[in-house]
Amino acid sequence: MNIQTLEIFGYPVFVSRLDQIDLKHKYAINTINQFSYVIAERDPEFKEALMSSDILLPDGVGIVAAAQVLKGEKINKIAGADLHRFLLEKLNAENGSCFYLGASSETLNKIKNRLSGDYPNVNFGSYSPPFKPAFSTEDNDEMVRRVNAFKPDVLFVGMTAPKQEKWVHANKKRLDAKVICSIGAVFDFYAGTVSRPNQFWVKIGLEWFIRLFNEPKRMWRRYLLYGPVFVGEIVKSKLKR
Repeated sequence: MNIQTLEIFGYPVFVSRLDQIDLKHKYAINTINQFSYVIAERDPEFKEALMSSDILLPDGVGIVAAAQVLKGEKINKIAGADLHRFLLEKLNAENGSCFYLGASSETLNKIKNRLSGDYPNVNFGSYSPPFKPAFSTEDNDEMVRRVNAFKPDVLFVGMTAPKQEKWVHANKKRLDAKVICSIGAVFDFYAGTVSRPNQFWVKIGLEWFIRLFNEPKRMWRRYLLYGPVFVGEIVKSKLKR
């Protein structure tokens, strides 16, 4: 793959453009932000999944800020939603296929309906796995079977972090898919069950604030608790230098 990475806190963060990715190869794409970094430092299995990513996207203003402060590099935030849109546009142009693994059947049906209008040339498949803290061997086998029966060009996995990244890491070799993406909340964004802040807030780096305002009960830990922890990590690393 003709891509460049920048090491941030030891993680190989993608700093190229999405159109520089060669989609002929099989690889797992994950994202890293301030929340996932803090959690991964406390969860070795999650950290291994992120470190083993073929592509690790900088999905968060915290990671962008860390690159600037610690490395003197200006990088662009690439959210899971950006990756999702890029891949769907490419699949639509090439009459490709995608499979959505995760979320409820209702959410998947909404995705299917919207996809048929937005990207009519994309062949769609999906499966809603059981909603439980941990999957059984039978659950995992059934998910892999569903994906492999469809053989998608792109597999989108939406089970929330760190569950989705761990699942992809554990099952990547078994999956018959070219590109495997852990994109979490994008399922709800695209289905319309959760509204993503508009591009104005994204461009000025305040998408996180609007998400916190819209979903305070779900997001307060991510931004108000783990945010300061991440800033502290940047400060400590800068002082060491």
